[in-house]
Amino acid sequence: MDVIQTYVEPTMDASPKPAGWFDWLYSLLLALGAAAAYAHYGHEMHAFNKALLACLAIGFIGLGWFWKPVRGLVLTVAALSLFGISQYHHSLASAEQSFWLKYLLSSQSAIMWMCFLFGMATLSYWGALFWPRGFFGRFASGLTWSAVIMGLTGLMVRWYESYLMGPGIGHIPVSNLYEVFVLFCILTAALYLYYEDRYETRALGAFVLLVITAAVGFILWQALGRQAYGIEPLVPALQSNWMKLHVPANFIGYGSFSLSAMVALAYLLQSRGILADRLPRPDMLDDLMYKSIAVGFAFFTLATILGALWAAEAWGSYWSWDPKETWALIVWLNYAAWLHVRLVKGLQGPLLAWWALVGLLVTTFAFLGVNMWLSGLHSYGHL
Repeated sequence: MDVIQTYVEPTMDASPKPAGWFDWLYSLLLALGAAAAYAHYGHEMHAFNKALLACLAIGFIGLGWFWKPVRGLVLTVAALSLFGISQYHHSLASAEQSFWLKYLLSSQSAIMWMCFLFGMATLSYWGALFWPRGFFGRFASGLTWSAVIMGLTGLMVRWYESYLMGPGIGHIPVSNLYEVFVLFCILTAALYLYYEDRYETRALGAFVLLVITAAVGFILWQALGRQAYGIEPLVPALQSNWMKLHVPANFIGYGSFSLSAMVALAYLLQSRGILADRLPRPDMLDDLMYKSIAVGFAFFTLATILGALWAAEAWGSYWSWDPKETWALIVWLNYAAWLHVRLVKGLQGPLLAWWALVGLLVTTFAFLGVNMWLSGLHSYGHL
């Protein structure tokens, strides 16, 4: 078995840095934004939504202080979303009359821009892999950030569009395959960008963007091939506050597992001497693979618990051995076993990399295959 040296992360100043003026400005703007939302919509909010609004404001303030690029991301998405929403004039017909909505900021336009930018980013990351001293690396990172911004803007505007469709239709845009694939692209890219910054390497972008590009292909097929991008009223079981927590937590898990699989692919290529001079060291790849699976496992566990609470509310039972639930348990057991042999048994090397790569196939079937070939209580996103 290959022996992997203990990876030491890039040296960083461990002492907390004094807060700058932009940190305080960012915090103030988020607090004011949350207060304005409460003042405008508070009378329509249940206690759950009020608590969620407060938690999101506090959470994004903390995240922005922990990882500085989040500040610019949040403020840019907020500005673009508010501008896009302002163009509607309380009517969906404005989407064909406003230049900004038609070509840039309607939900569908923004999501198509996201798809284009992710495609360009993939090509640029592969260029950076072979020409690391050129401009490709910085350009690829910029494109990926831009794609995340446009994807988030598209979802925020889509959320508003759902309320314009009529009373009782408005809902968070995570209710069908089209919307959750957009969410998957955004979260996977955001997780990668964090690790890119943390590990100070862009060499893995070429691999991670492959799985995002595959998801982009599915989005384009849904939108252009099947015309399945419309906003539909929620079925009764989906009309729950749990959806606002369960689905995002689930897809942070899916994104982390996908990222770990692409890192595993890079590890296997590195261990065979393929692109070895362009990829990070095996010990670094092993460390990133482990951390990504650990994060994914934590959020997937949380999502499973939230899903059980949601199931009890919708169907009167925490667990029904529905195909989706059964395969979610298989995914959970798979990564629980991976972490067990990694942490308790001390196993490292190619075996765990192959395991992480195969784990992506298991996870893909649990999410997409069940929708295609199996039916059950969770038959909402069928193809």
